[in-house]
Amino acid sequence: MMNNPPHPPPSVQRKLLVEVIDARNLLPKDGQGSASAYVVVDFDGQKRRTSTVCRNLNPVWTEAIEFIVSDPATMEYEELEIEVYNDKKLSHGNARKNHFLGRVKVFGSQFSKRGDEGLIYFQLEKKSVFSWIRGEIGLKIYYYDEILDNHHQPDLNTEPPPPPDNNNNNNNDNPPPQPPAPPHGPPEGGRVLEGPVPTDVAMEGSHTPPMVTIEESPPLQSMPGQTNEYPHHPRQGPPPPSHVQHYSFPHHPEAPPTIHPEPPPPQQPPAEIRKMHAGRTEYTDRARVYRRPSGNYSPRVISGRSTGDLDRIPAYDLVEPMQYLFVRIVKARSLARNESPYVKIQTANHFDKSKPAIYRPGEPPMNPEWHQVFALACNKPDSTSSTLEISVWDAPTESFLGGVCFDLSDVPVRDSPDSPLAPQWYRLEGGEDPSKVTGDIQLSVWIGTQADDAFPEAWISDAPHVAHTRSKVYQSPKLWYLRVMVLEAQDLHIAPNLPPLTTPEIRVNGQLGFQSVRTRRAMMNNHTASFYWHEDLVFVAGEPLEDNLILLVEDRTGKDPALLGHLMIPVGSIEQRIDERAVAAKWFALEGGGGAGPGPGPVGGPPPYYGRIHLRLCLEGGYHVLDEAAHICSDFRPTAKQLWKPAIGVLELGILGARGLLPMKSKGGGKGSTDAYCVAKYGKKWVRTRTVTDSFDPRWNEQYTWQVYDPCTVLTIGIFDNWRMLSDKPEDKPDCRIGKVRIRVSTLESNKVYTNSYPLLVLMRSGLKKMGEIELAVRFACPSLLPDICAVYGQPLLPKMHYLRPLGVSQQETLRGAATKMVAAWLARSEPPMGPEVVRYMLDADSHSWSMRKSKSNWFRIVAVLAWAVGLAKWLDDIRRWKNPVTTILVHLLYLVLVWYPDLVVPTGFLYVFLIGVWYYRFRPKIPAGMDARLSQAEAVDPDELDEEFDTIPSSRPPELLRMRYDRLRMLAGRVQTVLGDIATQGERVQALVSWRDPRATKLFIGVCLAITITLYAVPPKMVAVAMGFYFLRHPMFRDPMPSPSLNFFRRLTSLSDRLM
Repeated sequence: MMNNPPHPPPSVQRKLLVEVIDARNLLPKDGQGSASAYVVVDFDGQKRRTSTVCRNLNPVWTEAIEFIVSDPATMEYEELEIEVYNDKKLSHGNARKNHFLGRVKVFGSQFSKRGDEGLIYFQLEKKSVFSWIRGEIGLKIYYYDEILDNHHQPDLNTEPPPPPDNNNNNNNDNPPPQPPAPPHGPPEGGRVLEGPVPTDVAMEGSHTPPMVTIEESPPLQSMPGQTNEYPHHPRQGPPPPSHVQHYSFPHHPEAPPTIHPEPPPPQQPPAEIRKMHAGRTEYTDRARVYRRPSGNYSPRVISGRSTGDLDRIPAYDLVEPMQYLFVRIVKARSLARNESPYVKIQTANHFDKSKPAIYRPGEPPMNPEWHQVFALACNKPDSTSSTLEISVWDAPTESFLGGVCFDLSDVPVRDSPDSPLAPQWYRLEGGEDPSKVTGDIQLSVWIGTQADDAFPEAWISDAPHVAHTRSKVYQSPKLWYLRVMVLEAQDLHIAPNLPPLTTPEIRVNGQLGFQSVRTRRAMMNNHTASFYWHEDLVFVAGEPLEDNLILLVEDRTGKDPALLGHLMIPVGSIEQRIDERAVAAKWFALEGGGGAGPGPGPVGGPPPYYGRIHLRLCLEGGYHVLDEAAHICSDFRPTAKQLWKPAIGVLELGILGARGLLPMKSKGGGKGSTDAYCVAKYGKKWVRTRTVTDSFDPRWNEQYTWQVYDPCTVLTIGIFDNWRMLSDKPEDKPDCRIGKVRIRVSTLESNKVYTNSYPLLVLMRSGLKKMGEIELAVRFACPSLLPDICAVYGQPLLPKMHYLRPLGVSQQETLRGAATKMVAAWLARSEPPMGPEVVRYMLDADSHSWSMRKSKSNWFRIVAVLAWAVGLAKWLDDIRRWKNPVTTILVHLLYLVLVWYPDLVVPTGFLYVFLIGVWYYRFRPKIPAGMDARLSQAEAVDPDELDEEFDTIPSSRPPELLRMRYDRLRMLAGRVQTVLGDIATQGERVQALVSWRDPRATKLFIGVCLAITITLYAVPPKMVAVAMGFYFLRHPMFRDPMPSPSLNFFRRLTSLSDRLM
């Protein structure tokens, strides 16, 4: 009997929908102060246009345009282009062509799924440098998947029917005809170029460009952001071990046949590089790593890893390969009678046990399963003369159930691109009584590196505590700013027994999770008995938006606050916006509270009325929620994904290892130990290496990648000692910090490998301490063109909403603290958990706290910035004093040339700056800088200042010590007060020149000004400039050592300091 073939699964077709809503403030181009605009939308070779809105600089279309996505897998890398034109047919002959009004380019990564879309206003961009464009266009862009019947599925590879011939080829109003498709099929894999709707369209330029077939080079490949960050190209894997040593007994039955799994489908290039612009050359070259002398606290190049001019490093191989012996234990069958079998794995250097067996429902107890992988550190010289013993034991009785032995010299080696090795069945043998040993075990053995697919989830010999030592990739939660504008409240039940002429103090207290914000005192309208605030309360909300916003209306007139009503709003129901458009305000009824309320309502009747409150609520998607300090921020993208720009490059980090770590804990017998792991953070992505236990020189050799959207960002790498794996309650033993390194991406040259060793410095109560060194390899792969990178430097650092509706400094610091707590709570729920102490240290949560050391550091930074001005003043003083007569004479000549030819002043200044930049190129930093102990003023810091820096708030120190520190702070504040007073005095003296506070001085000053005016009118200005310059540069023999009369006159002017009490 022949079975009917199963019906194929229904096909899914993805469609892109572009809703063209409206445009604002377009440029008039019809010659009559207006414009008749229409929009042309182009996606994937398909072109559509909207209708024309006649004579309106703020046109409204509200039209939906649909496109078919030919390949949903590559939609993220496609580009949607929207162009706005002025229709010349409605310009009454004042326009000879359809003038260009602006365009917008949106990348596929900015598309939203249907249901998550929002109205976005894009700023219209220029087509060329000389275009004059203004205005913005509002769009809704989203996609959805449509299930199609296979019998009626449209074929995208068929050419559309030819358009009807209207015999009007000479009409410039129609678009130029499209060239015919090549004989081998339609261009770009069958993408259809659809013509416009019947409305006439004419673009700028009436000629038809020639069709050019461009063969793109393959895109760059990068490693995924996982522990095994290596490219994998599946191919046939190596054969299983060819020689298996059995325990000695007379009979060797044949093993069951081998099961060969199907090879996995070929993988596409990683998304980190496929998202870049196609057609770039592949960056496989590596520049040499330069050396420079370093001190004890300076980063240095790792010896033996720098490459010469002719040597090349293989692409994407920033770390050293580490060999491991992999043993995959799958299951067993037909075992002897047992209760809880487990597997022992033993080599010359390792002895490990598997987890307890599991059983599938319905399977006999003689067929246990483990599905566990072991990764044992393997040295090549030792592997040739050792064996691997795998045996099965019964846990309660410790009885031997059988085993198998492998010669490690015959174990195959699996390279990273190979497909996984298929497990095989092996007959269990051995024991004193071979007749009692029955059954088979399914396993596979191979030698690989940390690039192996099985490495991330394997039980690793140098990290035995799997639950807390496994490498992991984390993602920060998606955070929103929740804006609550409290407008007014009405019909509140105020206590009637207030004293006369007393205005009630009504405030609104907003709560979201652990965040609490309170409004100021309300203003009252006596005619309507309403209370007004018009104040914004801003919170940080994290996805999933499951929390409730609680608003409490309180009467704080009396000693104890009285609750007049409350309101609970689910955050998930609040409207989201991604621009500055106005959100509609709503009235909400208040629920019951204490105080002078109406009392409980009748049973079964409507609830009592406690008043209502007017609110405007929205989730702000146009802001970037800061969880890091602004100067070390690793990401500036807004919350809404629709506003993200395409990535400009890929940042690759190879965490090689650490050297000379100090002991962080003690084991039995007083022996020191360190269980170190590394954490790296960039953008929303956190990575954590495995924990190498009991090692002062751990080697991780793990590689990770991040997409870079802005080069002016910072990568943070920290090392910690793992305490949580040794505690039953991980929160009781936080991980200890070992050190931290920051690398700014903008300091990295494109496509160059930096392999350096950085000191790990930690500031403790006892002073600065070097905890060891960390070895890193960093590369910023930037396939984008130079103009694209340069354009980023001209864009605002933060999203647009930070400038349209800025947040206050103190408000932003409060919100940053809340965001840090939310990120820490989110990552603490992962497995393995990342402790809050790790998150706070990586995010620099305490960077705003007071420290005398930081104040000194900032002061010396200001002095260093002003050092060039001091040096210039000293150089001019040397010129005036004729210390080098030749230089002074040359300055005289240059001054004469600039005075006589003033047009050369500005070019000469810029030329001088250019020459300074070229001169300093010799002294450019050769390696990325790490933490600078000298700049941080940490090398010779006072112990008491350190104790004050580490003190808690409120302080836990004795009163005598606090009094001494307060007196010291008063002395420092007195100096600052004096400097501020001197600055104010100089400004008041300038005002006193014309304020007539000193009548004689003012008369003298305005008389001199009149004389200078007459002189400058009578004498040519060049002669005056030459005379003043020569007078300033006169020889010391003609100069009086006393202060000049003008300076003496200025110092005698009055100020307001004598009026101070």
